Amino acid sequence: MSNSSSMAQFLLLAFADRRELQLLHFWLFLAISLAALLANGLILSAIACDHHLHTPMGFFLLNLSLTDLGCICTTVPKAMHNSLRGTRTISYMGCVAQVFLLVFFLPTEYSLLTIMCYDRYIAICKPLHYGTLLGSRACAHMAAAAWATGFLYSLLHTANTFSMPLCQGNALGQFFCEIPHILKLSCSHSGYHREIGLIVVSACLIFGCFVFIVFSYVQIFRAVLRIPSQQGRHKAFSTCLPHLAVLSLFVSTVIFAYLKPPSIFSPPLNLALSVLYSVVPPALNPFIYSLRNQELKDAMRKMMTGWFSGTIKCLCSGL
Repeated sequence: MSNSSSMAQFLLLAFADRRELQLLHFWLFLAISLAALLANGLILSAIACDHHLHTPMGFFLLNLSLTDLGCICTTVPKAMHNSLRGTRTISYMGCVAQVFLLVFFLPTEYSLLTIMCYDRYIAICKPLHYGTLLGSRACAHMAAAAWATGFLYSLLHTANTFSMPLCQGNALGQFFCEIPHILKLSCSHSGYHREIGLIVVSACLIFGCFVFIVFSYVQIFRAVLRIPSQQGRHKAFSTCLPHLAVLSLFVSTVIFAYLKPPSIFSPPLNLALSVLYSVVPPALNPFIYSLRNQELKDAMRKMMTGWFSGTIKCLCSGL
């Protein structure tokens, strides 16, 4: 019997056995991660440097970009390393770090998306109270609560998961360390039941946030439809579309990954769904938000123009 204290490493699920496909996965993940890092980095820089974006939504979008960067930097680098080297291993402490960080960033992102829904609700349904209800201090408190909730949630799940003895080998059916696959290696019924209890409580909280989001958007749509001018309705809807698109992408991929019928389970499908909810949203979120936000696009364009002109001046002066 092996236990968690004596296990030195875990075996992750490989994307492919053929060397050509492994290298293809490496280059694909490299392109996705570079795009995500560049796009989220541009959003962070634009919001930090442009005072026009120092708004509650800009502040929450900055926090959302941080969680997106955290998510993609937690899973992708190790997957790229394994594909490039043709290995499947991850150290025990590396696995603990992956679980902790992923379970930290994903709930934090969901909490931030819920808060951003509240921001849209106040902006459209109670515009006269927007400055009062979403002042700088209130925004800071809500963001801090989202990060603290994610940290506590991650700490409880990680501590309970890795306190259980593992006696079913060390092979995980996933390309990164994930709690459900680690639980399959456990031989502790009490620890397993504790983790299931934590998951049930978490599911209730997640469902509560989901009900709040649905209720908020029902009120938002009712308020928008009461706007007399078509231009006003279009402007109000356009401020909600990026958040609604990002939220739908995040929730739908997570739900389908974890609640898919067992009858359609297969390793290739499991890998595809894992990439869909852990890699794709962090890479797409910045593009979705910048697509409809003219102020954000203008700030990013101005910043990139300044960078390019500064680089050209440096090169010309060097010559």
